[in-house]
Amino acid sequence: MEFEDGYSAQKLFHQGYSYTYDDVIFLPGYIGFPVEQVDLSTKLTRNISLNIPCVSSPMDTVTESSMARAMAALGGIGIIHANIPPSDQASLVKAAKSSRFPVLSNPVFRSPSDSIISLEYFADAPCILVIDSGDCRGKLLGYVTKSGWMNLTDKETRLANYMVKSSDFAPWDCDLAKMICYFEEKAGNEFTPIVKGGEIVDVAGREDVERLRGYPRLVGGGSVDANGEWMVGAAIGTREADKERLQHLIKAGVNVVVLDSSQGNSLYQIDMIKYVKKTYPELDVIGGNVVTMYQADNLIKAGVDGLRVGMGSGSICTTQEVCAVGRGQATAVYKVSSLASQYGVPVIADGGISNSGHIVKALSLGASTVMMGSFLAGSAEAPGAYYCLSDGRRLKKYRGMGSLEAMTKGSDARYLGDTSKLKIAQGVVGAVADKGSVLKFVPYTMQAVKQGFQDLGAQSLKDAHDMTKTTLRLEVRTGAAQVEGGVHGLVSFEKKPF
Repeated sequence: MEFEDGYSAQKLFHQGYSYTYDDVIFLPGYIGFPVEQVDLSTKLTRNISLNIPCVSSPMDTVTESSMARAMAALGGIGIIHANIPPSDQASLVKAAKSSRFPVLSNPVFRSPSDSIISLEYFADAPCILVIDSGDCRGKLLGYVTKSGWMNLTDKETRLANYMVKSSDFAPWDCDLAKMICYFEEKAGNEFTPIVKGGEIVDVAGREDVERLRGYPRLVGGGSVDANGEWMVGAAIGTREADKERLQHLIKAGVNVVVLDSSQGNSLYQIDMIKYVKKTYPELDVIGGNVVTMYQADNLIKAGVDGLRVGMGSGSICTTQEVCAVGRGQATAVYKVSSLASQYGVPVIADGGISNSGHIVKALSLGASTVMMGSFLAGSAEAPGAYYCLSDGRRLKKYRGMGSLEAMTKGSDARYLGDTSKLKIAQGVVGAVADKGSVLKFVPYTMQAVKQGFQDLGAQSLKDAHDMTKTTLRLEVRTGAAQVEGGVHGLVSFEKKPF
């Protein structure tokens, strides 16, 4: 018997409405497998595979080296922003790829004859490494901890007089499992330098290792390239100067580049796509942003290996209000994916992700990955320092790349406003609450996504995409239905998702 229940995606998205993720709801399917059998592996581009469908956004308050390394360790990928000089961006790529340990510590080096005058000498590093030459290429003599320095009576004494002597180090490709074994064998060591090519590139601490052991399993061994390094992406613009930026990134070992434009269907981007594919044919290029099939078709014909979908859907983006262009994200993802899938071009759903349900919707509507900004902002791996409110809450700055503050750093080129005397903001500056480490909360999120796929009856992303073309049924939610679907009717409640 055939039931008439709900709408097909094709029918729903051809009614002239622009739907967001919250506007639509999927009708459940049949569960015929355990949640552990749901496979979230996917394609970022034509040639790059990921273990989880997660990409961190190229925003200067979201993705630098620490976030890129953590995302790769989880099985996703980070895209390092371009709101800095080319050499600095290349250095961030290199730092992210320099070690397989998922935590980035930015070591500080001193010689044995040096003294420490204040805690500021430690910067953000967990310890100070004492090197005979005082730099990363010398011989390790030992290390100094913050507590060791604070317990000194004569705090100006030379490091050689109180450092913890150690000449042990770990190789750069020592992942979390190997690092656990290392510290079990070296019971007296609290820290160990990580060495690559005769240079100390990072430092790992016993405390970090113990903390990570208590986190959920790091999925699938991480995203690793042919050289055994973490896979890392980077954003570039579409100006002539970005060709030089690209050279720096290639030398740093970047695995994929994202052409970062708010409206990607432009002469500038099409020319840049053709230039990159001709000059670096082995490098995958992600184009965008687009929200229509017409936009996507132009970039696909130019040669992109992936498409970034979204315009004005981010929590800090005001493009739809300021410029009166864009599209509801659910509609945009479905429409663009419908075309891109015919050419084998994966789609990144960029923007509008606030919870695991949004990820399920984006992936089921045709996206292969989701790009997250606010979802990851405020985490331990996001750039910037925490500050506290009077009630004790810890916050981090989060700003749109279209905000005037970000534009003063160079992101105005993303909005084709770098040659204009008047800068028109298409984003805002705000703050988000401390979320802890992405190494902890992303695995929980992925487990929730798996449960969503199980409820749909989809055992993989391919199953979900096929179902959307055939059996999957959707409906539009009224305002009351959206209220009913969330927490309601309570005086108060405690939310602890992980």
